[in-house]
Amino acid sequence: MSQETDLIKLYSARILALAADIPHTDRLDAPTATAKKRSPLCGSTVTVDLVTENGQITAFGQDVKACALGQAAASVVGANIIGRTRSDVEAARDQLKAMLKADGPVPLAPFDGFEVLQPARDYKNRHASILLSLDATLDAFDAAEASNCA
Repeated sequence: MSQETDLIKLYSARILALAADIPHTDRLDAPTATAKKRSPLCGSTVTVDLVTENGQITAFGQDVKACALGQAAASVVGANIIGRTRSDVEAARDQLKAMLKADGPVPLAPFDGFEVLQPARDYKNRHASILLSLDATLDAFDAAEASNCA
């Protein structure tokens, strides 16, 4: 397969559709915590605001400045993040990382939508961007816990 054909496969219609329709893109007025993550390799950034109650996310906002793959990942996160706990988010991040870096299985529901990003396994330089939304969410959880608001 040529490199051009590989890139066409990587940026499938499903990935582009997800990237074009990211849920929860409005920042929150009064978040419990906020975190910003940046991929040093490509410069993609994701800023996450969240509100937590009893250890669960009750409100979520994200500002996504990333490539189509990072945007698609943020779309999957945004569609499934409300009601999740820190351990849910950590499990999703670890499963996504394993899928990308170690040929692991697709993350479990409700984050099984990450399966659309399986073709990115071969593009290690894109992995950090794909993980940004989950990493920022975990950092925001940590900030909430540090301020005893989680």
